[in-house]
Amino acid sequence: MDASDRSEDGIDPPSDGHDDHDRETGVQDEPSNSASIEGRSVVQLSVPDMDCPSCAGKVERSVRKLDGIRDVDPQVTTGTLTVAFGDDSTSREAITDRIEKAGYAVEESGTTTTKLSVPDMDCPSCAGKVENALDRLTGVSSHETQPTTGTVIVTYDATTTGKSELVAAIESAGYTVTDTASEESSADGTDSNDSIWTSSRAIKTWISGGFLGLGLLFEFILTAQNAAVGTVLGSELFVADVLFLVGVAFGAQEILRNGYYSARNLNLDIDFLMSIAILGALVASLAFGEALYFEAATLAFLFSVAELLERSSMDQARNSLQELMDLSPDEATVKRDDGDEETIPVDEVSVAEVVVVRPGEKIPMDGDIVDGESAVNQAPITGESVPVDKTTGDEVYAGTINEEGYLEVQVTSGAADNTLSRIVAMVEDAQSNKTEREQFVERFSSWYTPVVVAFAVLVTLASPFVLGTTWSTAVVHGLTLLVLACPCAFVISTPVSVVSGITSAADNGVLIKGGNHLEAMGAVDVVAFDKTGTLTKGELTVTDVVSLNGNTEEDVLRCARGLEKRSEHPIGEAIVAEAGSASVAERDIDDFESITGKGVRAELDGTPHFAGKPGLFDDLGFDLSHVHATTDGGVVTQTTRQLCEHNDCLDLLEETVPELQSEGKTVVLVGTEDELEGVVAVADEVRAEAERTIARLDELGVEHTVMLTGDNDRTARAIAESVGVDEHRAELLPDEKVEAIDELVDEYDGVAMVGDGINDAPALATATVGIAMGAAGTDTALETADIALMGDDLAKLPYLYELANDANSVIRQNIVGSLLIKAGLAIAVPFGYVPIWLAVLAGDAGMTVGVTGNAMRLSRIRPDE
Repeated sequence: MDASDRSEDGIDPPSDGHDDHDRETGVQDEPSNSASIEGRSVVQLSVPDMDCPSCAGKVERSVRKLDGIRDVDPQVTTGTLTVAFGDDSTSREAITDRIEKAGYAVEESGTTTTKLSVPDMDCPSCAGKVENALDRLTGVSSHETQPTTGTVIVTYDATTTGKSELVAAIESAGYTVTDTASEESSADGTDSNDSIWTSSRAIKTWISGGFLGLGLLFEFILTAQNAAVGTVLGSELFVADVLFLVGVAFGAQEILRNGYYSARNLNLDIDFLMSIAILGALVASLAFGEALYFEAATLAFLFSVAELLERSSMDQARNSLQELMDLSPDEATVKRDDGDEETIPVDEVSVAEVVVVRPGEKIPMDGDIVDGESAVNQAPITGESVPVDKTTGDEVYAGTINEEGYLEVQVTSGAADNTLSRIVAMVEDAQSNKTEREQFVERFSSWYTPVVVAFAVLVTLASPFVLGTTWSTAVVHGLTLLVLACPCAFVISTPVSVVSGITSAADNGVLIKGGNHLEAMGAVDVVAFDKTGTLTKGELTVTDVVSLNGNTEEDVLRCARGLEKRSEHPIGEAIVAEAGSASVAERDIDDFESITGKGVRAELDGTPHFAGKPGLFDDLGFDLSHVHATTDGGVVTQTTRQLCEHNDCLDLLEETVPELQSEGKTVVLVGTEDELEGVVAVADEVRAEAERTIARLDELGVEHTVMLTGDNDRTARAIAESVGVDEHRAELLPDEKVEAIDELVDEYDGVAMVGDGINDAPALATATVGIAMGAAGTDTALETADIALMGDDLAKLPYLYELANDANSVIRQNIVGSLLIKAGLAIAVPFGYVPIWLAVLAGDAGMTVGVTGNAMRLSRIRPDE
């Protein structure tokens, strides 16, 4: 039987495609997508004469002769060539020369995108200084700063500026550029292997704290020994004042240095404001005799501690991403043609080479197993908790762990393009898709600082007249408000939560392509499912065998196998597979033919046999309303036991077949011209986890679940009832699925669509959030889905929904908490309730540590086992 013969009798053949559509949110035309891999640059060149596939082939072959070329992408329709290459291995000029040697001219245009590591850029104010510095460079078309990962991605015209100018501009803002993200050297000389708490800045901070403590000792306890030691500008200096000044000298060095760069880059950030506050306290003390040395020393020490706490907290957020990067080994053992083995860096392994992986080792590259078998722990990629058995021909992924056997793997993609590398790159780039709350915070912060600074000036000038405070107290209040004027913790509250949520999801086999998608998933009210390959396994299996007229189950399967062996239809393949697993003997087959619209015919061991729809046997003259079931010598199914209640007879036409079909099964009758031997029912098996997934989504608060399928209504209803969805819509074409999603979007606030087939692509694109099933190793799904479940595990969906909900809650908590604490402290300052030390600890350090710690809670959410 062919597909058209069988679709109306039961289920349609399962879709086995993956989504290959270009989502508006997932496709990047700029070369920056490729440049997101560390140690790689991308150049885009205009080659207008490259206007045919043959031209493109010549250009590509010529360019690939250069060392260090990672990827070449000729676009004939636009006449552009995008080349990815190692930073130090070649150059734009060398690539241009190779293009010209192929006979094509290069127009002097195009942009280069590079990624720079700036580990000390760990807060929004730091990022602001870097951005201001880059904005002053000619040729820079765009830049993206990522404080949570300490990276800067810059797109620029290589004909007007170069990488060295970019580095110089960033360093002019006060930040050191390192070659790779692993090099954590900083402007103050901190080595990556040293703890932040033993860095040179930390040592200066502890010295500053020591002198602050000694000053307090003389100021409040050893008052008799706190004698005057000199006079400056007419103001006496006491022992305590000198100790406070020494504390300022040690603690304020980095603050004033960063404040200088902030002023130089016209950035009104916390470093500039703290510098003004410390210098203001010293000027007021020396010039006006207000004795604010203690306040200056307190600011210097506590703000330095706050900066150390902020860096430590940010390192925690970065570590979650670094763990992903560390999954893949640095070296691979390559098996050469002569049988020798050689250990080389993974970057030097070429596609089609064979790597050897021994028990306990990590698989270094994506590839196909060519020899050996083993259980492979795929948790780092797919999140599967149980190792998966792999054998010759199976695909394996870089970063997964070979548990027990010896494997030889033929490499299918380079180190920079394997599944793990793409996941890491996409997690890094996820920050660029800002959530609505993040955009609100950025807009709010743009006027928050000027307003609070103005308020500080107003309080300083008006307090003596309105509240009757002294001028020295008014100055202290103004300085305290300056401390509260920078919204650093407020701004970082959202991105640090997004990074924590996205990296936690990636660690559990769920790839979220951006913070906006994480936020949208948390606001979903409806989840729509494709049927085939999503709620079902997408593979037909035999579910029932009803043996008739004295035949056994083995007899039925033996005949069915012989008849279907030459059929290419999925139903026939399922029957053959079932017979093979039951070790049923084969029969000699002759004269196979397909009976259009009915079934198939063949001679088995010389006897004509038939397999097909009930209508085929009705035409052969069988009375399908009175068929004897086998009760002795054959395996009687549950269906048989329920229906055969009198005289061992079945009514196939009115009872048995409709009953099986109502369960979503396709029915195939098997027999000869004279005898009906049995009934075989085939179905696309429902995933074991589907029912629990739907129930769990309902528990978590999803208002409505719906199944959208192109299958017939009878099958769709059976599957829907089996898994427990609230609604099903059947016999839908791809455009009708889109209409269904549109209706749901109009009715509800947020709709997520889960699917895996090509026919799901339009619906996935239309939904608020498109979720692809089983995307590990599938380029299209990884590139186009908003969210991808890396393993073929529907049970990860409730985890995703819970994580997204909790992430939204954490973001709300961070934003509201930050705003209320800042506002409360600012309002209380003029009334004398907030000393400077409390403003620094609660308003800056405390909030930064608090929002980061709150965000890190997302990493504790785990999928249900």
